[in-house]
Amino acid sequence: MPEIPDPIKEQCEKKGGLKGIEKALPSKKNIKSNSQIFKALAEPMRLKILLAVIEQPLCACLIREMLGISDSKLSYHLTVLKDADLIEGSKQASWIIYGPTKLGTKMADIIDKF
Repeated sequence: MPEIPDPIKEQCEKKGGLKGIEKALPSKKNIKSNSQIFKALAEPMRLKILLAVIEQPLCACLIREMLGISDSKLSYHLTVLKDADLIEGSKQASWIIYGPTKLGTKMADIIDKF
């Protein structure tokens, strides 16, 4: 172990060293999933989309109008949010209406506390 301050060294040893600390971390799969969520929300436009569809389920045309972006950019942002399981789309007639998933609502609740 490299030279570190005594209090930190003692705390690390109580936890079983670096191996013990690493064991206490979430699984690689969980870390990857969480990373995907935070990457999705790191883009202000995607965060705005999530918060908007929590406020009111919306079709893509209204989201595009609100953001003032092209169809291709909107499609990309919606895909990122869907892949992170933050929003979902349901087909209604010839439209897809986007709303939050349970995870999306939870994340918005966390964000709202900041």
